[in-house]
Amino acid sequence: MSIVTDIFLPIALAFIMFALGLGLTGADFLRVLKQPKDFFVGAISQIILLPIIALILVKVWPISPELAIGVMIIAAAPGGVTSNILTSFARGDVALSISLTAVISLLSVLTVPFIIITSLSLLGSETVSQNISLTSMAISMFLIVTVPVILGMIFRRFASNAAIKFEPIAKKISIGLFIIVLLGAILAEKDNIVSYFADAGLITLALNVIMMIVAFYVAQLLATGNAQKKCIAIECGLQNGTLAIFVGTTLFGGGAFVIPAATYSLIMFATSLIFVYLVKNN
Repeated sequence: MSIVTDIFLPIALAFIMFALGLGLTGADFLRVLKQPKDFFVGAISQIILLPIIALILVKVWPISPELAIGVMIIAAAPGGVTSNILTSFARGDVALSISLTAVISLLSVLTVPFIIITSLSLLGSETVSQNISLTSMAISMFLIVTVPVILGMIFRRFASNAAIKFEPIAKKISIGLFIIVLLGAILAEKDNIVSYFADAGLITLALNVIMMIVAFYVAQLLATGNAQKKCIAIECGLQNGTLAIFVGTTLFGGGAFVIPAATYSLIMFATSLIFVYLVKNN
């Protein structure tokens, strides 16, 4: 299993982020300046509201400390790349979705370590947090997350025709890699998987559904239109499960710490598709 976690998982995550970079241009970042209100509503919902809701849930839900930390890891993760596709299906603001995914994925180098360290302290896991270096976590995430995105953007900039042709293939490969990582995380805990899923399934379902509803109504109050409201709700419901599994494996050695990421990853597609069906023609 060490070959999978030590070699395949980082490579898979790096390729997924490279595929994200292939689809990005400078306009996706400049759009934040042109559409600041909608962007900040989405970013605050995902970076601040989602971890707060997750923390409240793990405080009141009777689960083990390992699973509680795992829930906080998936809550800290940025949005998943498939959010752009589902936003399109829902007739939401795809350009806003791309900007949110791009910027929050790059910011995750700072936000994920901060949220995890803070939640460990708030959950009373000081002994665990003392063994985790904020700087080393940020550096490892920078190498695995930020650098591949930048390389993808550089490839798009200087070999645009090749990048445009390769992007849809890269996205399909990314989905395949994500499925392999997810299955690997589940199979690694095959002896405990039933009890882990029984313990983590309901809380991750609750987190996913509550966050999508909260984001939807926050956006309804503060965002500029219906398309932006759909986008923000989907963006807050779909998390980067591969990144969460990478963080849980790298920092805590996997096990129960990655199970919430696995259950959330399985649940989020079903709930998001239901959401798309409900709002598509509304």
